[in-house]
Amino acid sequence: MSDIGRLIKDSVDIVATVREYVPRLQKRGTRWVAPCPFHNERTPSFGVNENLRIYKCFGCNKGGDVTSFVMEIEGITWWEAVKALAERNGIPLPKRSTQADEDARRRNALYEMHESALKLYQSALASPAGSEARAYLAKRGVTPALVEEFGLGLADRGGQTVFRRLHQAGFSPEQIESSGLCLKRQDGSGYFDRFRGRLMFPIHTEQGKIAGFAGRGLSDEDQPKYLNSPDTELYHKKLLLYNLHRARKQVTKSDYTILVEGYMDAIGLFGGGIIESVATCGTALGEEQIRVLRRFSEQVVINLDPDPAGAAGTERMIEALLKEGMRVRVLELPDGLDPDEFVLHHGADAYRGLIRKAPRYFHWLADRARSRYDMRSAEGRVQAFRYLLPMIQRLPGKLERAATADDLAGYLGVDKGMVLDELKKSAASRATPPPKVMAAKVALAPSERLLVQSLVASAEARAAVLHRLVDYPFQDPPASLPILKAMTAVGEPFDWAALEGRLDDRGRALLSTVVFADEGTVEDGTPPADTAVAQAAGCADALIAADAEARVQALKVRIAAAERAGNVKEAFELSMELERTSPRRRRAS
Repeated sequence: MSDIGRLIKDSVDIVATVREYVPRLQKRGTRWVAPCPFHNERTPSFGVNENLRIYKCFGCNKGGDVTSFVMEIEGITWWEAVKALAERNGIPLPKRSTQADEDARRRNALYEMHESALKLYQSALASPAGSEARAYLAKRGVTPALVEEFGLGLADRGGQTVFRRLHQAGFSPEQIESSGLCLKRQDGSGYFDRFRGRLMFPIHTEQGKIAGFAGRGLSDEDQPKYLNSPDTELYHKKLLLYNLHRARKQVTKSDYTILVEGYMDAIGLFGGGIIESVATCGTALGEEQIRVLRRFSEQVVINLDPDPAGAAGTERMIEALLKEGMRVRVLELPDGLDPDEFVLHHGADAYRGLIRKAPRYFHWLADRARSRYDMRSAEGRVQAFRYLLPMIQRLPGKLERAATADDLAGYLGVDKGMVLDELKKSAASRATPPPKVMAAKVALAPSERLLVQSLVASAEARAAVLHRLVDYPFQDPPASLPILKAMTAVGEPFDWAALEGRLDDRGRALLSTVVFADEGTVEDGTPPADTAVAQAAGCADALIAADAEARVQALKVRIAAAERAGNVKEAFELSMELERTSPRRRRAS
C-alpha cells in the first residue's frame, strides 16, 4: 500500500464513511452490518470491521478498505477517492501527491467543463433573453430562490456559446465533444452546442457534482420535449436520480422515497418543503437506480402524473421495484394535479397527509384491474385476479401473501377456494433450486480464531508468535496455517489487501469469517493490542501441545499394534520415541 493510501486508511473513520452511503448500517452484536449496497439481498451479508478498517460482503465477495469502498460505490479512480476522502476529513495530502493520475485528470476536466457550462446557462436565464423562460418558471411556481438552489439556466439558440467558452478556456475539441455538451458537425467543419433554446436542469451525482444536463423545450417546435446529455464517463442515466443528493438524508429520516416523474415535480415538492423526492433522468427506472434507493430506505411512494402514460409508468415501476425487494405504495392526487401543482395549490401538509394514506401497490393495481376487465362476469373477475397474482407473489411472507390474496379476492368478488388453488399453482411454478453459495462454509476451532484475531490486531503478537508456528513441524497442520504463512510473507507494515492476495479462495473465506465473526474478545471481534501478545502466545502453545498430544496418541496406537503382532523390536523403538515425545517428559526436562 502506498504512503498516501495508508495515511487515508489510518486517518479516516470507515464506519462514518460507509454510513454516508449506506445509512442503514447498524451495530448488530459485535459487527456493523447492512444489506449490501453492491447487490440485491434480503438478509444482510455486508459488514464493516471498525478496528481493521475494512469492509466485506459475503454475498458478492466485494471487500477492501475505505478507499476501495468509495471507488466502488462512486465508480471513480483510486486517486479521486483518495482526494475526496482527504478533502472531507481535512487531511492534507503530501505535495508529491498533488499530480493526479490520467483518469482523474480527464474526469476533473469533464467536471470543470460542466461547471463552466452551468455558469453560461445561469447567466443566459438572468439576461433579457431569458424572459420567456423566467415567465414559464414563475407560472409553475418556481421562485428565484428555487432557480438558484437547483441551478436552473437557459441554453441560447446560437449554438456556439458553450463550445467557444470551453475552447477559449483551453479545452481541446476532443475533450469538449467527450463531455456531451457539444457535437461535431457531420461534414467535419466544426462543432456546435448540443443544447439550444432550452430551459436547463443540471443533473448531479450523489455527491453533488454536475454530471450532465437535461434541457426542456420552450416551444412546440423544440422536439423532443426533453433532451438529456448522452452517456459519458460522468453521466450514466441508468445510475443517476435527479435530486438524490439533496433528498437522501431526508429519505433516511422519513424512511421512504417519493418517486416522481419529472424535474419540475421534484423542484415543486422541494419548494413546498417536501425534500425526499427524486425523479428518473428521462429513462425507465432500472435496477441500478433501485439499488441506490435501497441504501437509504426500502420503501417507495410512487407519485407519477395522473394520465394514462403516468399510470402505465407506475405499473412498470411497481414491477421493477418489487423485483428488487422494495416495499411500494402508490399516491394518486385528486383533480388530475401533478405533484408540484398540488403542493402549490394545497400546501405541503395536505400532500403529506395523502402520503400517509397512500395505499399499498396491490390495492392500486386492483382498481386498475377492475377498470380493465368485465367485473360483471365470473370469467372477468378471475382474469383480474390472475393479473394481480404475480404482484401478490412478490410479497416476502407466505402469510402476508395469503392474507393479501384473500383480501383482494373479496374486493374483486372471486371465490376464495380458487384463490387458494391459484396460490398453490403459482408457488409450485416459482419453486427454484437454492442459489449457489459463493464460497463453501468454513470455520476454525475457537483457539485458532482467537489466534488469527490476535495476530491481525497486533504487530507485537506477529513478531512474537508467527515464527514459532510457521517453522513448527506439525503432524496435522492447523487450518489456519496458510493464513499464518501468508502473514509472514507479507511482513511489516501489515497490509490487509496484500494478505488476502496471498491466499486462495478458501483461505480468504477463513480469514474473512474470523475477522467479521459475531464472537470475539471485544466488540469488534478482535482483541485489544495490549492483550493480543499473551492471547496469541497462549493459542500457539495450545496448538503445539495439541499436535504433540496427537503424536503421543498415534505412537500408542502403533505400539499396541506392534505388540499384538509380536514385533518386540519395533514396539521397543516406538516406546523410546514415545518417551522422547511425551509432553510430560518434555516439561520435566
